Amino acid sequence: MEEWFSALATFEKVYWIIALISSVIFIVLLAATIFGGDADGMDAGDVDADIDGDTGIEFQFLSFKNLMGFFTIFGWSGIACLDGGLSKGLTIGISVVCGLLMMVAMASLFYYLGKLQSSGTLRLENALNQIGEVYLTIGAKRGNIGKVSITVQGTLRELDALTDEDTDLVMGNVIRVNEVTDNGILIVELLNK
Repeated sequence: MEEWFSALATFEKVYWIIALISSVIFIVLLAATIFGGDADGMDAGDVDADIDGDTGIEFQFLSFKNLMGFFTIFGWSGIACLDGGLSKGLTIGISVVCGLLMMVAMASLFYYLGKLQSSGTLRLENALNQIGEVYLTIGAKRGNIGKVSITVQGTLRELDALTDEDTDLVMGNVIRVNEVTDNGILIVELLNK
């Protein structure tokens, strides 16, 4: 192995060194990303807040992962060009273009994967006009808080509810959500009167 490397021209040695070192780092980064070692910060606990300016991950062309991708493809495409007998100038040009294409592909991939994330924050206003069922008796004229089973944001949930009806709403009554109070209680009405 040592004889083979020492027999290479300096130009080829540079490409081999770049390709091997960046490939090892790239594989470590890829493994860390896949297996969850890619933490950008500390765990903030269970934060259930909606931030108006949060639009997800932005397009990150220059990042450490993308640079490692660039150097990995730059090195290996340069080695392939040299092995194919291309000139030094053409080899550099092709390897730079291949590296840049890799950076664009990776940046696009991470950008679109970041857009797939869901915050998981329950927005009670999405319960408006939804149909559900009384789970625990709801007192007439907002007499006492009961519970309803209702699908909000694709998930069946049990939420606190009040009613303005003249009679209690009992388990099994079908209801519709008319309003959501500021403190997150649903105001419901009996659907089949």
